[in-house]
Parts: sequence; structure tokens; C-alpha cells
Amino acid sequence: MVRSISAMIAVLHLSLVGCGPPHIAPFTPRERAYKPGAYAQTSVKPSVGSLFSEAGAGYLEDTRAVRVGDLVVVVVSEVADAQGTAATTLSKNSSAQLGVDSLLGVMSALQKASPGLDPSKLLSYASQSAFTGSGNTARNGQLTANIAVRVTRELPNGDLFLEGTKVVLINHEEYHLYISGVVRPVDIAQDNTVASSLVADAQLEFTGRGDVADQNRKGWMGRALDTVNPL
Repeated sequence: MVRSISAMIAVLHLSLVGCGPPHIAPFTPRERAYKPGAYAQTSVKPSVGSLFSEAGAGYLEDTRAVRVGDLVVVVVSEVADAQGTAATTLSKNSSAQLGVDSLLGVMSALQKASPGLDPSKLLSYASQSAFTGSGNTARNGQLTANIAVRVTRELPNGDLFLEGTKVVLINHEEYHLYISGVVRPVDIAQDNTVASSLVADAQLEFTGRGDVADQNRKGWMGRALDTVNPL
């Protein structure tokens, strides 16, 4: 009886360990429907009747990722630094003067009623407007990481579409690193790595959630007030 209970506890422990650490919130791996566009229809597959399978590398081939399902390490080194400045200065001055000497005898009657009236300066106006505006914008960021991803599709011209996600859980903070894009097999180095600068149509996201992210986010009441605030 004691042995059976111990065996059940061991099986339960192994099952819990196999499930891995729980996520802070429900986690769904990213998957992007990539549209490669038009490519030249070329064939890179071996001829029918070959002794070697396409699922594995040949004896004379290197170990770089060249097939769907292979792994490749993306060396992420992204630095963004952008600045912009804009300035505008506008100025406008205008004036006009309108005089009427006679208007069906009305002006002579007005002069008799108002001897000081000058018909040559009956209507005059002046206007002036000015506008000055300036603005500055700047944004910079840096991301350095290594992430192993899987080749999920081989494009018609032999390029490889890769995609992968890395999830790191530290205490009550969860970090997500996602990358996808297209690489050429020739750009993959001998150590099976490729620089992120060589990934075309790349999508790179680094996000986090947990205690630290919650403290850096405005509360729901503040966000609601900002939404309805007309100012």
C-alpha cells in the first residue's frame, strides 16, 4: 500500500513538472500568415530516385538551416535613433481705404449733416496676422538578444521564412520576444546564426507583462477619463 501511494505521488510530481511554470495570464503563441508575393518558380529539390531523404542533410552538407523544420539562431542587434525638427513662421499685413464722392446726392446730404465727414476716407480698415510654430521629436531604443527560431516555410525561390517566440518568466514578470521574417540560406553563417539586419520583412516585438508592466501603465479610470476628455 505504501509503495503504491509513493508511486502515485511520483507520477503526479512528474506530470506537474512536465507542464512547466504557469503563465501570469493565458498565453497564446504568435503565428503570422505570411504572404511571400510573386517569386520566380525555380526548383531546388533533388531529382526523383535520390538515395538521400530531403528530411536530413547529406554527408557532404553543412549543418546550417536549409529546410522546413530546421532551427536557426537569430542574433538580434537593433538600434533605433531618430530625430526631427520643424519650424514655421508666417506674417501678413493688409490695409484698404474706400472713398465715395457722390452717391445719388446722398453724400451731399451727409456732408451737410456732418461737416467734418471726408468722403475720400469713408471706409478704411487694416488687418495684421502672425503665426510662429516649432516642434522637435526624438526617439531612440536598443535591443540585443539571441533567439532560436524554426524555419516554417520554404519560398519558391529558396528563401526561408522563419518564426519563433521566446518567453522568459522572472518572478512575477513575463517577457515575450517574437521575431519572424525571410532570410536567404547564403546569409546563414557556418555556426547556424543570422543577424537580424539580414532578415527581410521582419517583425520584431519585445513586450512584457506582470508587476513591473502594471506599475508603468495608467489605471483604467485614468484611461477612461483621457478617452472622454475633449481637451
